[in-house]
Amino acid sequence: MGEPNSNDNAMVHDNEMIDGNGVIHGSEMIHGSVMIHGDEMPHGNEMIHGNEMIHGTEMVEGSEMIHGHEMVQVNDLIHGNEMVAVNVMVNGDEMPHVNEFINTEVTPRRRRKKKSLVWEHFTIEPMPGGNSRACCNLCKQTFAYSSGSKIAGTSHLKRHITLGSCPVMKDQDRRLTLPLAGGHATDNDGEGTVERPTKRRYRYTGYANATFDQERSSSYLAKMIILHDYPLHIVQQSSFTKFIESLQPRFRVVDVETMEGEVYAVFQKAKENLLQAFSTMPGRISLTIGLWTTSQTLGYVSLAGQFIDSDWKVHRRMLNFMMVSSPHSENALSEAISSSLLEWNMKDRLFTITLDNDCSSHDIYSANLRDHLSNKNNLMLKGQLFVVRCYAHILNVVAQDVIASIHGVIYNIRESIKFIKASPNREEKFAEIALQLEIPSTKTLCLDVTTQWNTTYLMLLAALDYKQAFSTLETCDDNYNESPSAEDWKKVEATCNYLKLLYDSAHSVMASANPTANIFFHEAWKIQLELANGTEHENPIFSSIAKDMHERFDKYWKDCSLVLAIAVVMDPRFKMKLVEFSYSKIYGAEAMKYVKVVNDSLHELYKEYVAQPLPLTPAYVEANNVAANASVNQGNPSSTGDGLLDFDMYLSEIQSTQPAKCDLEQYLEESLTPRIQEFDILNWWKLNTLKFPTLSKMARDILAIPMSMVSSGSSIFSAGTGNRMLDDYRSSLRPETVEALVCAKDWLQYSPPATEVLGSEMIKAEAL
Repeated sequence: MGEPNSNDNAMVHDNEMIDGNGVIHGSEMIHGSVMIHGDEMPHGNEMIHGNEMIHGTEMVEGSEMIHGHEMVQVNDLIHGNEMVAVNVMVNGDEMPHVNEFINTEVTPRRRRKKKSLVWEHFTIEPMPGGNSRACCNLCKQTFAYSSGSKIAGTSHLKRHITLGSCPVMKDQDRRLTLPLAGGHATDNDGEGTVERPTKRRYRYTGYANATFDQERSSSYLAKMIILHDYPLHIVQQSSFTKFIESLQPRFRVVDVETMEGEVYAVFQKAKENLLQAFSTMPGRISLTIGLWTTSQTLGYVSLAGQFIDSDWKVHRRMLNFMMVSSPHSENALSEAISSSLLEWNMKDRLFTITLDNDCSSHDIYSANLRDHLSNKNNLMLKGQLFVVRCYAHILNVVAQDVIASIHGVIYNIRESIKFIKASPNREEKFAEIALQLEIPSTKTLCLDVTTQWNTTYLMLLAALDYKQAFSTLETCDDNYNESPSAEDWKKVEATCNYLKLLYDSAHSVMASANPTANIFFHEAWKIQLELANGTEHENPIFSSIAKDMHERFDKYWKDCSLVLAIAVVMDPRFKMKLVEFSYSKIYGAEAMKYVKVVNDSLHELYKEYVAQPLPLTPAYVEANNVAANASVNQGNPSSTGDGLLDFDMYLSEIQSTQPAKCDLEQYLEESLTPRIQEFDILNWWKLNTLKFPTLSKMARDILAIPMSMVSSGSSIFSAGTGNRMLDDYRSSLRPETVEALVCAKDWLQYSPPATEVLGSEMIKAEAL
């Protein structure tokens, strides 16, 4: 039944109501069993003809009665105590008679149709007191709909049919997805495939109600496997398949081979996106090379590229993870690098490569590698900067060497801490001893992780504060006999003294969100200086440890000091001044000889950028045109009409006879930029690109050199000091699958979150 029209022109006075035979005075109600038929008379036996019009705005047409401007089927059953409102004005006691009706044909007006799709699943049922409830056509549950003139809305009705609350609808969905022996779905009790009902199901905007898509869901499953290092055969595990079935019964879990194909499809799509990004890369790229072995003695080489984009943001992306016959062979490695560059269309863009190989073989290895690649690639500065050694690697090597030199003492300290931590009573006793000795330390004794030297350093540092407590504990506890001697504690003190240099340096590097090449010179020259001075320490224990550490680190300094120095010159806060200062500390009287090497190499590299510029991207073509126009305008000022045209010509002659200074000279002669903590070197070069058009290209490539192979957000202390090992599972996979898993995991980290993609694909409610 339609709702009463609240228009003032339609009103029944004095609580009058209409029944089948006329007016019902007072408060009489029409009973639920009363049916108004099309041939019944409002008064006596008079027939109201199909198109006769009732005074006011009420009209009976055919078998329909109109309330207000709405049409109501007369054949509809009037339920319960529902009142029929008639849009007739009754004046006083006058009754509308049939002979007062004008037999005039009037065009009927249809009642407005409810548009919400919930009404395909619900029916409004009137209730006593003028209220009504919505009844689910399937499960017959009822919900509040209206109370007097207030309408409850349809949101709760939508939730009933879209979130699986309706038990009948839920059972229908389950039966529709039950597989037959032939793999088809049925809703005919297993007797065969039947076409699913075409009746629309309300589609609601929300994550729980997104349109199901088998292909998209399979792709997300592949990404989950990639990102979380799950094995491919997870799709065959019964617990996983049951879990998926509970979430979405329509999802068909594929086999291992199909999922392997899904993983490769994700890899290929991400690779295409990265290729597109590389096509707009304005500068050169530097590579990091990692060596991997497997349980089957196979070798893999990982290649990652680091570069700075047109917006002066540094990026590192995995390029390849390929199997090679002999990864330690210079020939095999150079072939892998050349193949990767060709695949990524960057054959002429290689700038440097960073290795983490063992120090002892670095000279021969890097020289042979340089020779192999120089035949196929145009190396800058004759390859002097080409091979860079990983800074994190050298820190770990030096730290682990010094730790190994006192391994006996470290063993005693480790066992001593285990003894104290073995029971609460021992811990309390040790704490009482420390309190009696008035040891001011607040450090907590803790065991180390032997594969992370920073934890060993912290363990030794804490134990050193409690050395007297360990000695006292040994005298008062017969079960404890692991206390180090006085000489052992001296070794621990010396070790901690020099490990602190490495520890602080590592933390300084890790503190930078995107470490650029310029920051590493600050760390390296201070360690080089401290270890060199430590070799002359008056205490033989200190000098011996410093000498061993310096021998290792000095090799790194000699190999990489040039590229480190050139990188820090690109920092406008330091330029050549820091190189001059630090070299004077390290080399003394011979400092200027080493400063000249840096200065000459810097100018030679700049000349190569002037002579062999890279092709410019469209954005940089425009920027260079702007810079060229600016220089032309500066060199040929327009006359201002002040009568000094001869003076303008004089200035032009002077500029033409005096050679203009190059970008590099102008940059070096300008005063240093103030040192502030929040200084952003990449943003500085972005703002000064037009001022130094050629030097900025050189700065972009130099600052992008990966001095450390440890990526942003990772720990330097856990970086390996040798070949890494693939686990047995990945070693058993096909090489192309291993590459897809490793590379895609890296690339997907920089993709938009799945929630954003899903949000753009949500299906919104629509009316047909």
